[in-house]
Amino acid sequence: MSQPHPAEPLVPRRPPIETTLFDFFKIGPGPSSSHTIGPMKAGNDFVACCAALPADELARAAEVRVTLLGSLSATGKGHGTDAAVLAGLLGSRPESCSPEVLPSLRKDPQARHALRLGGREFFLALEDICFGPVQHDAPFSNTLRCSLRDAEDREIFGREYYSVGGGFIQWKGWTPPERGRPVHPYGTMRELHRCLNETGLTLHELILENETAITGMSRPAILERLDDMMDAMYDSVRRGLKGSGRLPGTLGVWRKAGSLLERAAALPYMVDRFLGKLNAYAFAVAEENASGGVIVTAPTCGAAGVMPALLYAMRQDLNIGDRALREGLLASAAVGFLAKHNAGIAGAEVGCQGEVGVASAMGAAMLTHARGNAAAVVENAAEVALEHHLGLTCDPVGGYVQVPCIERNAVGAIKAYNASLLATCEESAHHLVSLDAAIMAMGETGREMSAKFKETSEGGLAVSIVEC
Repeated sequence: MSQPHPAEPLVPRRPPIETTLFDFFKIGPGPSSSHTIGPMKAGNDFVACCAALPADELARAAEVRVTLLGSLSATGKGHGTDAAVLAGLLGSRPESCSPEVLPSLRKDPQARHALRLGGREFFLALEDICFGPVQHDAPFSNTLRCSLRDAEDREIFGREYYSVGGGFIQWKGWTPPERGRPVHPYGTMRELHRCLNETGLTLHELILENETAITGMSRPAILERLDDMMDAMYDSVRRGLKGSGRLPGTLGVWRKAGSLLERAAALPYMVDRFLGKLNAYAFAVAEENASGGVIVTAPTCGAAGVMPALLYAMRQDLNIGDRALREGLLASAAVGFLAKHNAGIAGAEVGCQGEVGVASAMGAAMLTHARGNAAAVVENAAEVALEHHLGLTCDPVGGYVQVPCIERNAVGAIKAYNASLLATCEESAHHLVSLDAAIMAMGETGREMSAKFKETSEGGLAVSIVEC
């Protein structure tokens, strides 16, 4: 039986979770899901909206204008936000964007690129993307405004977009898309336990049945796409381990994954060799992300190294079979869905606790479920991992997803492994803190956290490393 914790927090009743696996896990270019993938999708959407305008309105158009606000403005240069939104306007999509696209746009900020709309041709340069105020009155920190204007600077069509984390975008007036409803509705871990008890399903089976109900996809199609997602994670580890040299940007950070792996193999104790390799795998993906390589949001680009590192280690070093790995990944999605639904996963909204913290919780759940543990033990593992990331700020030095982000991915992977050990070795019924309580605490901490610690590079390590 799946058992909820006896002392549950009073979580306000919310609509059930309708996030799907492939909304959540996205393949795309780094270095940031909220600052790169989201803005690229916004640019793409804006062009599609403009193309659908009446011909007489398009005939009056003279200029496309983009303004970045909040965290997108504060750290957009380091994150490549200007290049990402320009790439989106020019037709690139995250899932198919070549790793060369963003660097090529950044090479010459003054180069003009043709944007075709309704038979008209507009020219845009990277330097045309405006970095607006960090302080603004929009409901989300990661905000960008796109506007199609006439020769007299009057707006023909405009849209205010919000990049809400994990590559998800919304806009002013946005409503969730119409699709199927989950057959097993839940909005909290407590409700998820109730569904498991009522149906007798395992955690991964329940997630699969909801995915089918919401998307209409067949189970074989879902599993095939899930395998593709896992292959993309493995590939990001392998590419990162082969990488060398310095990462892009002004910090001069050297890639370390390959040397970490080589040195881990020479350590005298088996446990040190394993943990050393786990560190190397996480560095590999985080370094790929920092260089603008293709990764999987899990739940974000900035935290993309945690889950693939564990998944790769589970397969290569722990000899866990593919079916168990797939089932573990499905269980991890439940944790990610809950965090996004009840708190947030964007560094600009809740700090790094919502990125690396949630990734670590997901990784702990994945490993624990793949090893055949009950849902209560899986919950406890996720809770331990998240609890010990609470309060973690998002303070990228120079706005680059490099320091402290790369090391944090490695530490998050190690914490996930240890959280799984703690949960499987303790008496499950003696665990006091629920995952719902930890997520609620994360949400409250994020709301109270100063904006200078939420991806603006105006506080924390981003400032102290410069001043020392």
